[in-house]
Amino acid sequence: MHYAALGGTDLRASRLGFGCCPMGGHGWGEVSSEDVERAVRVALDGGVNFFDTADVYGLGESERRLGKSLKGRRQEAIISTKGGVRFRDDQEAGTYYDNSPAWLNQALDASIRRLQVDYIDLYQVHYRDSRTPLCDVIEVLEANRKLGKIRYYGLSNIYAKEIEGCPIPPALVTFQAQYSLASRSYEADILRIARKKDLTFLSWGSLGHGILTGKYDVRSRFPSNDRRSRPVYVNFHGARLYQNMRIVQAMRELPSYPTRSLAQIAIRWILDHLGFGIVLVGIKKPVQITENIDAFSWRLTQAEINSLERISR
Repeated sequence: MHYAALGGTDLRASRLGFGCCPMGGHGWGEVSSEDVERAVRVALDGGVNFFDTADVYGLGESERRLGKSLKGRRQEAIISTKGGVRFRDDQEAGTYYDNSPAWLNQALDASIRRLQVDYIDLYQVHYRDSRTPLCDVIEVLEANRKLGKIRYYGLSNIYAKEIEGCPIPPALVTFQAQYSLASRSYEADILRIARKKDLTFLSWGSLGHGILTGKYDVRSRFPSNDRRSRPVYVNFHGARLYQNMRIVQAMRELPSYPTRSLAQIAIRWILDHLGFGIVLVGIKKPVQITENIDAFSWRLTQAEINSLERISR
């Protein structure tokens, strides 16, 4: 396993992050709690120490399962969770963004309880609302750091223009965005923030919600309990689906395939193309984390990187 420092700290995280959204058991089809708990142990044994969850994943169930899975091994793990998104009183009505100090304080305390920990290593604002100034958000995060509730903090789904003139406190160490061969629209912002602000990048959706694994094609259909059945998950619908099929075919034509799996190639492309950052991959089963760990025993050639760069533009 390879490791990277979070920002300018001495906290070294595995460059493969265990994505805990499926662990919440909601919106990803059938998910076995026993499977995800075993997957956490397999990850730790394989050198993966970075676990990324959020309070809204499965209405807190992801945090509860992660806390349970790390019992007895808490000190081996870097726990990252997120707040700033909340459900409406009628949960069927969906979510909305709330970065107010009152809500972030409440959400953080609830996450600590669900995770059954004394502190959280990295607390991220999940999405920015359109009301709370960023300086107020940083102020409340810094106050909680001084209270010992969090060690460091980060921003998720934020644009470069939002933090251009913002002073970066030492404890603000990461930013997170959707990024993969199937989703590169944010790439200019990623490069800009990483280079100018010296923050560690965390990619989510690194396998395009599974489309880059080669397990699905234009005939694939998902049950109603799988979020990918909804058109908002564009990687599986319309013109984007057909473009993704061209990317998958290009991956299959690389010299590295089939010795290396498509998932490994997709992970490796982010690592080798950017040259920095941590790749988050959603995990449901032990076999998935084992396969993903094997992406760190080799590299794509420059010709392979260039080929995939062209087809995914």
